[in-house]
Amino acid sequence: MILGVDVGGTYLRYELRKGSKSVKKATLKSSEIGLATFLDSLLKKEQSITSIYISYAGQVRDGRIITAPNITIDKENIQAYIEEKYEVELLIENDLNCAVLAESQAYDTQNIAALFVGSGLGLGIISDSVLLRGFENIATELGHIPFQDAPFFCSCGKRNCMELYASGSGVLKWKQYYKLDESFSLQALCKNKRKDAQKIYRQFIEALLYAVGTTITLFNSEILVLGGGIIKNNPDIYKEISRRIKNYAMPLSLQNMKIVCSQFENSSLEGAFLLKEKRCQIS
Repeated sequence: MILGVDVGGTYLRYELRKGSKSVKKATLKSSEIGLATFLDSLLKKEQSITSIYISYAGQVRDGRIITAPNITIDKENIQAYIEEKYEVELLIENDLNCAVLAESQAYDTQNIAALFVGSGLGLGIISDSVLLRGFENIATELGHIPFQDAPFFCSCGKRNCMELYASGSGVLKWKQYYKLDESFSLQALCKNKRKDAQKIYRQFIEALLYAVGTTITLFNSEILVLGGGIIKNNPDIYKEISRRIKNYAMPLSLQNMKIVCSQFENSSLEGAFLLKEKRCQIS
């Protein structure tokens, strides 16, 4: 059997497959268990697992977790730790790199961007069939582009990151800062009579439009896929972006390109299962 794992800032989702058939899937809270601890526990129960493919919401390189702003790391050299302890193969890649691999295959295009909004704000790019990774495999970290100063710090150590405005973790920090109910959704913030609540919503939309416009202008993708829990649970955001994006991206870059919402239940997990097949693109 093969194991696919998607480790996000909020949830750890996994699926066991035998061939192309799903055998088991489940969701855990990321805060409740570390990746190495989870794998140790599962591998002891499921001894027929031969390969593990991991989508990880952080910066990874050569089987090592370099940093993960929204996740507690229990083993940095996760590939060596697991492969030395068990007779399995393990591949790990950034979650948005995995997502864009899955979206590229689904849309049959080699010029595509995947911009996802969940606990963080992430971006994956395939340009002319090449997955953009950068020197240290930390390219396209869109969430940490300077945007505006905030009265608190991002988990990366700066206080002006776009992720502080256009992400679940950022919105939570603003709710805490203004002493608002932390359970308020984006739509609840928008409709709330308090100016502070409405300000958080407006900041979110403005930062996200800036992120989308920057992505379109810089990478000239044929398709831009929007995804992540916040996009999925707030369909009006897509309409807002479609309506206003012309003011945030270079007009020529907008010609003949499409902005769509991800149709996958979890494209990062689907992309993780493609890691071995697409290894030549990410090595």
